[in-house]
Amino acid sequence: MEKTNQTEWRPYLLRAMHEWMSDNGYTPHIVVNADVDGLVVPEEHVSDGKIILNVSQSATKDLIIANQLMSFETRFACIPQIVKIPISAVLSIYARETREGISFESEHQSPSQNHSGKGVPGRPRLRVVE
Repeated sequence: MEKTNQTEWRPYLLRAMHEWMSDNGYTPHIVVNADVDGLVVPEEHVSDGKIILNVSQSATKDLIIANQLMSFETRFACIPQIVKIPISAVLSIYARETREGISFESEHQSPSQNHSGKGVPGRPRLRVVE
């Protein structure tokens, strides 16, 4: 039986990976598709349509990973800023120290544009993020 109002799985995996990395002393970073509507990040830090953000507890204040939106306060060049990221814009989460993490196919790309290049469309893959 198929559920029509099924909750998206991506925020649950992001929360779990973030917690696991934090509990093990790793620094979680996320790679974000900067072309997604609703994204609030400093444009000057976007490169090749992506932005990489440190989402560790020491780098963020009031981090919230909700089902539709990730938000937190952080500093860029010593200036406090609010960051808002639609969950669908998160391409991967990885530990800075080991480069291990999980990547997602962007909901805003066709399977041929998927940055991982392999795997079943819409499925997460655990791999070393380069």
